[in-house]
Amino acid sequence: MNANESKIRDILSKHGRMPLEVAALAASADLYAAGLKSFASVQVMLALEEAFDVEFPERMLNRATFQSIEAMDRSIAELTGPQAIAS
Repeated sequence: MNANESKIRDILSKHGRMPLEVAALAASADLYAAGLKSFASVQVMLALEEAFDVEFPERMLNRATFQSIEAMDRSIAELTGPQAIAS
């Protein structure tokens, strides 16, 4: 597990309001099927923005971005990668 994934899991535990233990979920698990609700996903998004000092662009404001820990990790990597620093 990389540092971003660990931070994402911590945020999900605090803000996701999920009935399952986040630590037990596979990184590829469908978080909506595991109990993540729309309101909680917005709370998770806001916490991710604060924790990683990013802002999700409109094109990423969709269910697929927050579908899994892997998807969030990829999105964060895209927003914080070298190309994000250059722009």
